[in-house]
Amino acid sequence: MGKVYLVGAGPGDPDLITVKGLKAIQRADVILYDRLINEELLENAQTGTELTYCGKLPDRHSLTQDEINQLLCLHAKEGKTVVRLKGGDPFIFGRGGEEAEVLWWQGVTFEIIPGITSGSAAPAYAGIPLTHRNFSSSVAFVSGAGKTDAASEKYWKHLAQGVDTLCIYMGVKNLPYICNRLIGYGRKKETPIALVHWGTTEKQQTVTGTLENIVERSAAVKNPSIIIVGEVVRLREKINWFEEKAIAESKLAGATTG
Repeated sequence: MGKVYLVGAGPGDPDLITVKGLKAIQRADVILYDRLINEELLENAQTGTELTYCGKLPDRHSLTQDEINQLLCLHAKEGKTVVRLKGGDPFIFGRGGEEAEVLWWQGVTFEIIPGITSGSAAPAYAGIPLTHRNFSSSVAFVSGAGKTDAASEKYWKHLAQGVDTLCIYMGVKNLPYICNRLIGYGRKKETPIALVHWGTTEKQQTVTGTLENIVERSAAVKNPSIIIVGEVVRLREKINWFEEKAIAESKLAGATTG
């Protein structure tokens, strides 16, 4: 019997993977990897490692979740070391818990290797601390997908009134609804909000605004993006280090070339 490692690849910057996660990649016989991982990480695999793409887009999956589960079990039962390489952290909106359950039911040995989730990394790279003693003493990681039915009203009421900072995954499509619900349940329409697109990568872009105007301001922003709601967004004006660094480096390169 082999073993399966459920590995968090981190948020996009390949340097943000853990040492333990990197070691798992280096000794894997098989790697099943997701769409949002940085494929530079696969260059660390040994020669001959079998690579299987398992990426998912809305309404378009290269493999279904059941097929992924079956492959994990099949390879492990063949005696192979298997890495399931997942963007961010496998247990934060990554279906790692579902896959671990299947492995347990099938009697397959597995190990969880946590990763840095985009919900904490993207705001950090955008200069937005999720907590701050002057602005926020609580933060919630929230799914913004599929929360538009009547049963979700309690959900949004709690989030609007009970948490200082919201970090919302998979919410771009539902952004108008999210803003409407938060305002409707008591958040001030002037509450700062930011969308961070492709956080921690060279493609990172950040759009800020308020609950009242962010839909119009961010009309061109697509997934993958993290949404941050709360007073901590105001701190970006002071500590926007990553994008300012990229601008400075670009200017320096232009000056050198000129």
